[in-house]
Amino acid sequence: THPAMDMKRSCTLCGGAVMLLLLGHMTTALEVPLDREYLPQPPTITHQSLKDYIIDPRENIVIHCEAKGKPHPSFSWTRNGTHFDVEKDSKVIMKPNSGTLVIDISGEKAEAYEGVYQCIARNEHGSAMSNNIVIRQSRSPLWSKEKIEPITVQRGMSLVLQCRPPAGLPPPIIFWMDNNFQRLPQNSRVSQALNGDLYFCNVLMEDTRNDYICYARFPHTQTIQQKQPINVNVLDSRCFYPSGERAPTFMNPPGTHSTTMVLKGDTLQLECIADGLPTPDISWSKVNGDLPSGRFSVHSFQKTLKITEVTEADGGDYRCLAKNRLGSNHHIITVVVRAAPFWISAPQNLILAPKESGMLTCRAEGNPKPTVTWSVNGIPIENSHKDPSRKIENGNIILSDVQTGSSSVYQCNASNEYGYLLANAFVSVLAEPPRVLTPPNHVYSVVTNSRALLDCASFGSPLPKITWFKDSQSIVDGDSYIIHKNNTLEINVARPLNSGKYTCIASNSLGNKENHVYLEVKEATRIIRQPGYKVVQRNSMAVFECKVKHDPSLFPSMIWLKDNMELPDDTRFEVGSDSLTIHDVREDDEGNYTCIRNTTLDQDSASAMLTVVVPKPVPKPFDQPDPPTDLELTDQRERSVQLTWTPGDENNSPLQLFLIQYEDSLHKPGVWVNMTEVSVTSTTAHLELSPYAYYSFRVLALNDVGLSEPSAPSRQYRTNPARPDGNPSDVEVIGTSPDSMTITWRELTGLESNGPGLQYKVSWRQKDLDQQWTSLTLANVSQYVVTGTPTFAPYEVTVQAVNDYGSGPRPEVVLGYSGEDLPNVAPENVKVSVQNGTVAEVRWDAVPLSTVQGRLNGYKVSYWKMRSLHKQDPEPVKPQELIFHGSEPEGLLIGLHPYSQYTLNIRAFNRKGDGPTSSNHIFETPEGVPGPPADLKIKNLNLDSLIVKWVPPVEYNGHLTGYLLKYQPINTTDELGPLKELLLPANETSITLENLKHSTHYKFYLNAMTIKGSGPTVTTEGFTMDWFILSYLFSAAMTSKQVDIATQGWFIGLMCAIALLILVLLIVCFIKRNKGGKYPVKEKEDAHQDPEIQPMKEDDGTFGEYSDTEDHKPLKGSRTPSNGTVKKDDSDDSLVDYGEGGDGQFNEDGSFIGQYSGKKEKDTAEGNESSEAPSPVNAMNSFV
Repeated sequence: THPAMDMKRSCTLCGGAVMLLLLGHMTTALEVPLDREYLPQPPTITHQSLKDYIIDPRENIVIHCEAKGKPHPSFSWTRNGTHFDVEKDSKVIMKPNSGTLVIDISGEKAEAYEGVYQCIARNEHGSAMSNNIVIRQSRSPLWSKEKIEPITVQRGMSLVLQCRPPAGLPPPIIFWMDNNFQRLPQNSRVSQALNGDLYFCNVLMEDTRNDYICYARFPHTQTIQQKQPINVNVLDSRCFYPSGERAPTFMNPPGTHSTTMVLKGDTLQLECIADGLPTPDISWSKVNGDLPSGRFSVHSFQKTLKITEVTEADGGDYRCLAKNRLGSNHHIITVVVRAAPFWISAPQNLILAPKESGMLTCRAEGNPKPTVTWSVNGIPIENSHKDPSRKIENGNIILSDVQTGSSSVYQCNASNEYGYLLANAFVSVLAEPPRVLTPPNHVYSVVTNSRALLDCASFGSPLPKITWFKDSQSIVDGDSYIIHKNNTLEINVARPLNSGKYTCIASNSLGNKENHVYLEVKEATRIIRQPGYKVVQRNSMAVFECKVKHDPSLFPSMIWLKDNMELPDDTRFEVGSDSLTIHDVREDDEGNYTCIRNTTLDQDSASAMLTVVVPKPVPKPFDQPDPPTDLELTDQRERSVQLTWTPGDENNSPLQLFLIQYEDSLHKPGVWVNMTEVSVTSTTAHLELSPYAYYSFRVLALNDVGLSEPSAPSRQYRTNPARPDGNPSDVEVIGTSPDSMTITWRELTGLESNGPGLQYKVSWRQKDLDQQWTSLTLANVSQYVVTGTPTFAPYEVTVQAVNDYGSGPRPEVVLGYSGEDLPNVAPENVKVSVQNGTVAEVRWDAVPLSTVQGRLNGYKVSYWKMRSLHKQDPEPVKPQELIFHGSEPEGLLIGLHPYSQYTLNIRAFNRKGDGPTSSNHIFETPEGVPGPPADLKIKNLNLDSLIVKWVPPVEYNGHLTGYLLKYQPINTTDELGPLKELLLPANETSITLENLKHSTHYKFYLNAMTIKGSGPTVTTEGFTMDWFILSYLFSAAMTSKQVDIATQGWFIGLMCAIALLILVLLIVCFIKRNKGGKYPVKEKEDAHQDPEIQPMKEDDGTFGEYSDTEDHKPLKGSRTPSNGTVKKDDSDDSLVDYGEGGDGQFNEDGSFIGQYSGKKEKDTAEGNESSEAPSPVNAMNSFV
């Protein structure tokens, strides 16, 4: 809502000032967005035929009627005031989903469908009406047959040949021709009148002819009708009337006075045709006024005065004057301006929330004053059902306490004898929270110093109030920002500092909606190396440069034009990245070349001339021209003089211009100033001079090479003193302190002083107190400080130039203010309305303007977080300050912390500084969603379980209700598996997940929750281990614990003996295998099944526990206990020491060429009963 609506809400219970309150709901072309299926909208006519529709009988009749609404409206028609049943006439078709009628008149008379048509569009929320559309058939009747007698007239007399064409629809266009279809010549003596008649002011002998034919062309049917030829015979009357000359008299209009009427907005044509001999001259003027500048013109050899777009001011008396050498005569035409109805304020669509009030205004003017009537849904309002919420006052419909379901369409008709206006306006009763219709995160791009427009189109009921922010600072109308009535934010001159994120918030009583847009201010495109003027010889090459500087994100294109046309399609023209090259230049290449550099946002252009010269057999060098000579001053006057000179030699380069300079030896001796430029076609210049100066003049000539040396100075010419022609400019009043003000101005130059003794008369007085002026005369200063002034009082100030010869013109009065002081009253009645956990609206009573002691710049709101309502904050938060420019006593605080206690205070400020601070106001924000958990970690527990640990969020923003944990597996192609969710209590910070898949990658998501919902998500990943990794880690741990044993000598000797024994056994096995025998290990295993020797478990990929038959100590590689601990007395021997996978094989020389593993080998399986490949473990078992 805008300010008027805010005032309405605060005064609703008072019951007064109803008209003022209702104005708050007036909007322009308010529409319900049709993208929401559930939002109803009464019908609105969007397209209809013209009120006066003249049809061509050769074509079908199409009467347009389109409308929109929700639901889509149905259509019906009336004809001549009664229902027109479209379905009963087979010649009439109504287009689908439309009210447009198509009438097939082939084989029918078009007259049968003439009449007055009106379209009605209706849905369940109301009915909209079109204009009355008058259908008429175009007509081109034949000329009635008549016998025209020859006309005989004496030479020198006047004559009128009447045309009088048949009345057509629309009226025909008249012209006169002869038998050969050639237009008859017209001039000031013979001309066609507005009604088509042909007037002769006086006839000549050559006017005798028998083929004066009037033609009428009917535009709709494109037919031409012809009148019977008129025969004119002119008799020579010199024997009867030797002179024949006479003063003018008026033929049309006759007499001395006539009256005509014209409608406002139409074109007025006044005509005066006079006879006389010689032929009179016609002139026009307006009695007691001037002809309207820019809107009048004369036609038909000055006989017709035409005024377009007539206004009431064009009414009055117009005089046409006919004059020849024998006398003059005039005719007065009184113009009466009438007006068909025109809108002052047409009714606009109105959207109201239930229980709200509003007003439909219908104001129209005309001459005579139009009659205004109202209808509702097409029924005169006096005949419609009584509605207690509706009443009519002063022609306006006032609605109060509207109810849901009372939507309607109102029609306002304003009519007088010259026409009518009909307007539809719907009243839709809706309760809808705000919506921002502008797309979110839209990026606007402009160039520096251009205008930027940021949209914030919104909808809601009640009408939303729009507030703009940039970087958490509110934006108000004024200074560098303009907020338009449609809530568009305008930055008149965009600068790079204006770039960034802008937020608009739409608010009404049902909620808030914010939208973010972004502004990018880019560097303007500028041509930094322009094409230069070129003079080249024929058959040579010309190069024009066009280098541009532009924003790095924009990519300019380049277009070259020759004489504002495209370049010729010729391979001689070569366009480079920053240049244009013309090869083998010809004479026709001469012209003006323009470079245009375009980007998507702007463009720049530069032009240069190309002159082609023909090389001479013996070329002479170009040089600058010789200086002009023979300077002479003539026609010497008080303030002007005429200077003449003789040009010097051009030196083979044509002169371009002459430059005249002057020296004022009285005020600035030795300084030559450019005065004017003169075309090379002239060697004389008329120079305007200033009083009280000692002038000397000199002339320079310019050609392509450059300027000549200056001519010898002219003799000195002294002008007489005079009083000043002007006063000091840039007069300003600056308030410097609470009891003073400084008046400043720009001093006149010596040449502007016009005489000796230049001084400044400074005058001032306090405005609106009927005081006398206080004056002071000063010299050689540009400011004066007035002391003893009241604080911030308006003053009128003038500064007038004065010299020894008098005073300058009457000075312009400048309004200013004395100095400001600090505001002395603090804002009161501070109220805070918390919108949600992060936004609060603050209101206060505006300080009285009398206490501001200056110009109120706005209010400063300081606010700071006292504490969190959940926990004690470690240290107080530094106060924040929001500045609200302007006088609006309200604003929004954004970026607050939820579930916190805040304190704020407010103070007014002006240019002098801040006023006193209001008392502190404490308010609390409600709970919001919490922040993200501070940390999330995953720890491996064992093969099928993981531990998830986290740290609670830093910002609780309320009472935590728990955590939401989600996790899902990720396969080797990074595809996500099924998602599982767990709701966890608020007091837990870890959980053990059991029964997971081993060797599997998992992704985890964790949110903290309050009653307001879930906060931001933190994610991490973890994985379960396989057996090999686990056994490797186990053995590494054991090795690290027994480092001291490995350093003992006896242990080293034992290990060497075991290694040698294993090597011997492996060699034996290798030899046996080469002979085709079986390993004894397998035979021994088959014969002696040791219950403690277990095979590898194929379900989980781990080894069983092997036992030594003598001491039952577990071998290295035995499975660790399920709790993840390792017994200290376990052997530190490990399969890892032997290798990880691969085939255990030896070369023929016994060297080791692979790593051992429990992997199955096909070739081994084929040669042995066991499916396992040979390994050191099997070899040891066989050996034992």
